Amino acid sequence: MDTFSESDVLLPYQKRWVADDGDLKIAEKSRRTGLTWAEAADAALTASLKKEDGGRDHFYIGSNKEMAREFIDAVAMWAKAFNAAAEEICEEVITDEDKDILTFVVYFASGFKVKALSSNPSNIRGMQGNVTIDEAAFHEKLDELLKAVLPLKTWGGKIRLISTHDGVDNLFNQLIQESRAGKKDYSIHTITLDDACNDGLYRRICQVRGMVWSPEAEAEWKEGLLRNTATREDALEEYYCVPKNGGGTYIPRSLRERAARGTGKVLRFTGTPEFNALTESQRRADIREWLETVVRPELEKLPKNLRHCLGEDFARSGDLTVLAPVTVNDDTTREVPFLVELGNVPFKQQEQVLFWLCDRLPRRDGIKMDARGNGQYLAEQAAERYGDEVEQVMLSVAFYRENMPRFRAAFEDDELILPKHEDVINDLGAIQLLRGVPGIDDSRTRGSDGHKRHGDAAVAIFLGFLASKDDCHRYELHRLNRPAKPEERNARRQMKLTRGLKNEGGLL
Repeated sequence: MDTFSESDVLLPYQKRWVADDGDLKIAEKSRRTGLTWAEAADAALTASLKKEDGGRDHFYIGSNKEMAREFIDAVAMWAKAFNAAAEEICEEVITDEDKDILTFVVYFASGFKVKALSSNPSNIRGMQGNVTIDEAAFHEKLDELLKAVLPLKTWGGKIRLISTHDGVDNLFNQLIQESRAGKKDYSIHTITLDDACNDGLYRRICQVRGMVWSPEAEAEWKEGLLRNTATREDALEEYYCVPKNGGGTYIPRSLRERAARGTGKVLRFTGTPEFNALTESQRRADIREWLETVVRPELEKLPKNLRHCLGEDFARSGDLTVLAPVTVNDDTTREVPFLVELGNVPFKQQEQVLFWLCDRLPRRDGIKMDARGNGQYLAEQAAERYGDEVEQVMLSVAFYRENMPRFRAAFEDDELILPKHEDVINDLGAIQLLRGVPGIDDSRTRGSDGHKRHGDAAVAIFLGFLASKDDCHRYELHRLNRPAKPEERNARRQMKLTRGLKNEGGLL
């Protein structure tokens, strides 16, 4: 991972942004992180190149004249730093809706230019090159602007959107959510105030201003920024990439009920005080009997020719441990054929159930497990047994933010088939928008069996779905048995020995 260095001109997050050479990219960012300044470096470098080296024009579209001037000034500075032959900043007048608008441009010896344009979509039509739309969330006609600039990709142009957020319903946020859901092709860079500071933002501020950096000074500086915003929601939006006005159920009930059209059962085992008081061997025998009589009939219904994955949400007491197998059908839909719910079951018996089920899943191809808190024990045991096929997931705001849009898109696209059970539908309703980011809220519900629930099935299904989307490769060990009789060993040596084979015919 990159770390801060006083000798580096760009900070690590700025480097990552410039290094991303994709056709479409979006930066959701904290205020004043210097990303536009880094974008100016990329624009100057691209415009200074010859055509055969990838050079092209670069157009900057800000939300006001001051932003345009600042960007072009930065381009001119970078051109001098790169020793790129460029003219001084020129001022040009363009006609914009019957008004004369002053704009700024830098011409390079390569024949290309970096030019600032107004946000009127008609001004970019007919142009060719790269386009940066700065503070994209604050453009009144962002939809029309994108309609005008996206065709520039036809001849190699690249589109960059940079902005802080301006509400959860803003088109800028919708593009981010759809990209994370896999519906659009933008690469997403998230740069919160903490991300920027971890990469050295405040250290750079101290370096430029001649101040002495310390962790205490940085913490005080950050606290001052947050304390002086009007509301906590404003602080989260301005500095932590959390769009305002985000709240409520993330997946509408109509979509949840539409997905709950499967015939799968919810298979439950609750550890009573009497059960938990038994010896481990006695509990193991009881669990084995339950698995054979209750779970095996459902397991044997699974198609042997299809891939299967597994998601798990862990709880020891209070909430439930839920195991969610996922069948990947030939038409690419994902179906949860049944759920296994364990309430108040000791660790060793949870491990027993997990291993029994995973060992028997047809064409098993990926396991994602909740590894928070006590769940880490079971996840580690699974990883020891199944290797890299197991992903130990630390569920977090960042993880939900990156992956939950794909999960909701599966409901919208009728890609998921779930057991038709009220508890499953209600658990999925526990996924709430919390300050603009989807996650499981803190409230508890009561299931049809009278026990408390905390979105347990939702997390297991979510992780199982993600596992089914990963490119997982399962590795197995197959031993080559050495024949007991010497004559049989000789018979097996009817091959040419090569490097890597010993004289006994076995692999090294």
